[in-house]
Amino acid sequence: MAAENRSRTLTGDATPREAWAWAMYDFANSGYTTVVITAVFNAYFVAVVAQRAPWATLAWTATLAASYVLIVLTAPLIGAWADARAAKKRLLVFTTIGCVAFTAALYFTGPGTLAVAVACVIASNFFFGTGENLIAAFLPELAKSRAMGRVSGWGWSLGYLGGLLSLGACLAWLAHAKSAGRETAQAVPETMLITAVLFAVASLPTFLFLRERALPQASADGIVRTAWARLAATVHHTRNFRDLARFLVCTLFYQAGIAAVITLAAIYAQEAMRFTTEQTLVLILVVNLTAACGAFGFGYLQDRIGHVRAIALTLCGWILMVTLAYLAEGAALFWVAANIAGLCMGASQSAGRAMVGYLAPPSRLAEFFGLWGLAVKLASIFGPLTYGLVNWLSGGNHRQAILFTGAYFVIGLLLISGVDVARGRRSALRSDRSERKARFQ
Repeated sequence: MAAENRSRTLTGDATPREAWAWAMYDFANSGYTTVVITAVFNAYFVAVVAQRAPWATLAWTATLAASYVLIVLTAPLIGAWADARAAKKRLLVFTTIGCVAFTAALYFTGPGTLAVAVACVIASNFFFGTGENLIAAFLPELAKSRAMGRVSGWGWSLGYLGGLLSLGACLAWLAHAKSAGRETAQAVPETMLITAVLFAVASLPTFLFLRERALPQASADGIVRTAWARLAATVHHTRNFRDLARFLVCTLFYQAGIAAVITLAAIYAQEAMRFTTEQTLVLILVVNLTAACGAFGFGYLQDRIGHVRAIALTLCGWILMVTLAYLAEGAALFWVAANIAGLCMGASQSAGRAMVGYLAPPSRLAEFFGLWGLAVKLASIFGPLTYGLVNWLSGGNHRQAILFTGAYFVIGLLLISGVDVARGRRSALRSDRSERKARFQ
């Protein structure tokens, strides 16, 4: 029975151990987003590093925007270069080391270290985002097309458990520091070291067991030229992939809303809902559990009901979440909104990654996942930046800011309705056959 399930889910030469090793990277890197971007360091940046200046929230979102600009400028080239050199795994090692090192360097931040904090966040988030694109490009090499939703869901759900482990370890450390008579804020820099170490250790199975199946497609002398030529051809021929192109535009909008929620969750909880640091961390811990359940369960639901319906369902959930968060005056309703966000977060991000893998030509996976990463990172620029600008212009009104960014989910819902998955898959396979044929002529 196990062998039969494997044959329906994984490609011919992929093993369950390798699929687990691939998913373990989501487990490893989720600690970074959970602790640094979502729950701990973002609030620390606003309250301690920027000392709650009127521009503090805008400074945080602008810092993230700068890192995403770097990713946007490099992602297509890195993806095409990885395809040309069959170097996804080698590049993933490099980006992991970079993210771990600069996360650890956040230990040296505190009051009056704004420049150091900004530089380390930009660098660490750049390496994180680049690695995220690279690990996603392995998905279609491991999962059969009809099972991409569930395999992607394995990774996302395991990722949220990884975030839960990192956040739990940090919460335990902060509780220990408080019991020893220290202020919570004084112990936050040490949680950056905890996060970096857990990332490094948990990523080891990926590098030990995940295989690079791609074959080099270009000589060393022509890699850069070939990479840009392939990217230019992809952009020029987007009419041949109109459903993938429409979905990437859809991704641009709904991921803007998700990015705003992820990067400002702790800030909203503490500044708008007046949660303490400990209350905020407990909230994020519970939401990570909810997100893990959403990612795991929704992967199976996506394979059953289809990619478009699955993503549309999650976008309806996001719209409900924004409405409840805006209306919440007490903790109870905000807890409901936060857990709806958790369910939708795991589901929508897993579903989006699986859909790109389904619509992308098999021979150009890293390149098209680079385009997907470009869309996600563009969204990560203007989503949080929109929130920061509205917050600043409204005199610090976080409720108006979250309501305004909720419009991105509505636009995404309108766009996803026009995507024809079956037509998009046929276009991807047809393009792949043509490229293979031209290569051997």
